[in-house]
Amino acid sequence: MSDAARFVGDIPTHYDRSLGPVIFDDYAADIARRVAESAPTDVLETAAGTGIVTRKLRDALGPQARLTATDLNEPMLEVAKSKFSAEEQVTFRPANATALPFADGAFDAIICQFGLMFFPDKADAHREARRALRRGGRYLFSVWDSPRYNPFSRLGLEVIERFFPDDPPQFLRAPFSCAEIDPIKESLIDAGFMDITVSVQSRVKDVANPVDFAKGLVFGSPLFEQLRERGGVRAETIVEALAERLTEELGQNPMRLPMQAILYEARAA
Repeated sequence: MSDAARFVGDIPTHYDRSLGPVIFDDYAADIARRVAESAPTDVLETAAGTGIVTRKLRDALGPQARLTATDLNEPMLEVAKSKFSAEEQVTFRPANATALPFADGAFDAIICQFGLMFFPDKADAHREARRALRRGGRYLFSVWDSPRYNPFSRLGLEVIERFFPDDPPQFLRAPFSCAEIDPIKESLIDAGFMDITVSVQSRVKDVANPVDFAKGLVFGSPLFEQLRERGGVRAETIVEALAERLTEELGQNPMRLPMQAILYEARAA
């Protein structure tokens, strides 16, 4: 995991509360529905974070399904665990998606929502997914499209660079580092996947509280640590400026937030 992906301290709580309902929940419901269509019995989620997809998966999967949720950030998993009762068939385990601690062919479905962008070696993640999947098993993952289609990134970078023109924190670039489709498809083929389908998923979300969303972008991501390391500007000042810029371009009451993700579905050859 790169330093850009360190979710520590209070970051997971802000991430889950302020960002989850706006930019993650709808995509999570979609990918969970797609996974459940094939009625898998052994399901692995990598980069599960605060359990946003995990919760949707458990609700969508049949009662016979065993679900394992992993993440390299244990503070994120602690938030995820709080969403489940003891009797639900969910196992939480810290794990690196590029070196999975599971036997070959242990799963018939592997899911990763908005995690690949943070893996230092994407090809390793695909190879590990193929190794841990049974023949014919399904691999579904999503990444963000470029900032052109995701103005919360573009406008966030604009505001950050206004305050730090010489050395702007770079976290808001990291989640958008996998916007090119062809290299990912080639990497999947090299890792042993077939029947690859790609869908571009556009959405527009009504945001009732732009300030809370801006707070999530600042306090709910490693951007907060990068700001604290540089000093000189209060994080709250960044939040205020970002909320103002977001509503200036996207409106308010409610703010209309466009988003675009890319979903990959493949089968283990």
